[in-house]
Amino acid sequence: MYHLIRTLVLLSVILFSFNLTAAEQPRSLQQVLDSGELRVGVALFSPWVMRAKDGQLVGSEVDMARRLAADMGIKAQIGLYEWAQLIPTLEKGEIDIIISGMGIKPSRALRVNFSRPYGDAGIGLAANTKLTKDIKSINELKQPNINIGVVGETVSASVAQRMFSKTKIKTYSTQQKLVSAVLKGEIHAMIAANPLPKFVALQNTDKVDIPLVKPLLAFKEGMAINKGDADFLNFINSWVVARTADAWIPSTRHYWLETLEWQEQVN
Repeated sequence: MYHLIRTLVLLSVILFSFNLTAAEQPRSLQQVLDSGELRVGVALFSPWVMRAKDGQLVGSEVDMARRLAADMGIKAQIGLYEWAQLIPTLEKGEIDIIISGMGIKPSRALRVNFSRPYGDAGIGLAANTKLTKDIKSINELKQPNINIGVVGETVSASVAQRMFSKTKIKTYSTQQKLVSAVLKGEIHAMIAANPLPKFVALQNTDKVDIPLVKPLLAFKEGMAINKGDADFLNFINSWVVARTADAWIPSTRHYWLETLEWQEQVN
């Protein structure tokens, strides 16, 4: 009897371990299709992913996730995560794909497979028109008497420190406080992730403008999946190519990233 009980306990442990391991394994394209759901990981960042008035998620990446799943003949199950947890959550197999405006970087590509780029993003600059009306070039902003604002501990802050090392950099805790500072004339300019500078200028044409044609820092956005599934990556790449060619991706990004027509949904 003792040996029988020990055998049953051992079998239970093995089965439990097998099920746990299986649950943590990333799913293949076929497994995703068979399940009927594409599990998508996103992080809040306006206007890519936002909360609408009714509490639902909206934004360019939400539209992308739903259209991708629809073209696969399945539904999108969108999960909200902290930005730093997106890749670890993908690696654990809890989600199938990241669609969250993620910049394609070599360090990230060591851990995930990126799709073809589906959009351009970067770091931009918006200036207070009254304070900078006599400034003719970006070099004139790189002076000790110029105040530039950023949100602390962001890529934008790193760019500002590197490119405007002689300038006085003021750090703010939130985007709202940063925007308020440039509108009030507390700083000459703000540096932030696009399209925030553009939106601030569109909303306040009498106070703020965009003096630079190109971003201070540019990068490409891509979807991310786990390594090892060539079929899944091929499908996503083909989808990006097709939906770019038929203008669905460009038109969707134009609506969310270059206009303010969506504001009533979230304000």
